[in-house]
Amino acid sequence: MEEKKTTTRAAERALDILLCFVGKPELAMREIVEKTELSKSTVFRLLATLETKGFVKRDADTEKYSLGFRIWELANHINRSDDPAILFLPEMERLRDEIDETVSLYVRDGLERVRIQAVESQQAIRRVAPIGARLPLSVGASSKVIVAYTEGDLLGKVLSDPMWPSGIDRDLYIKQLQEIRTQEYAISMEEREAGTSAVSVAIHSRAGNLIAALVLSGPISRMNEEQMIQYVPRLVKAAEEMGKLV
Repeated sequence: MEEKKTTTRAAERALDILLCFVGKPELAMREIVEKTELSKSTVFRLLATLETKGFVKRDADTEKYSLGFRIWELANHINRSDDPAILFLPEMERLRDEIDETVSLYVRDGLERVRIQAVESQQAIRRVAPIGARLPLSVGASSKVIVAYTEGDLLGKVLSDPMWPSGIDRDLYIKQLQEIRTQEYAISMEEREAGTSAVSVAIHSRAGNLIAALVLSGPISRMNEEQMIQYVPRLVKAAEEMGKLV
């Protein structure tokens, strides 16, 4: 029994190390130790195993680690027939080409939203949207869309989250969710990043289930509130087309 617990713990720690590379392609051992809060000896041992299996690789010159080719080998065998990131990409590209602002796709994972797809604007000044970024559900247009259209006790969990930002009023947040369900879109202006605004709508399946939040984002100089509201009908149309695919 003790051996099984030790093996499970080692597997969890190895996965924690791999997750460190989300959002940053190269990491020094010191950074991995800080991110995982594991001892240097444990990280060294697990990295050696992951390197042997091809899941990470080490640059001899910089002594930094990055994901290995085995990760991409596994990714190529994912069943993508019902993957929103793949299914919705053509419509996202059409939306980007028409409006020329960054288009992103978010899904919920626990009390966070994860960007699973993004098509960036081709303008010189644009919203950069790294795929895989994880963000809280308390801030941002897409976060509110996800919470507004998710049934169950998600709202209660979000409101009671110890990581709830101190500068955000919970009563105002609840009021905004009610407005989203009425008007069917959400907007945010510099809620998470200075100089950036976003407008988001929900994507529902043919069965009526929430699949993801579709987001259009860009610099506030081009996307003020009036402009974002004008984009809503096009966003809604795109979301409807995407929903027909699932």
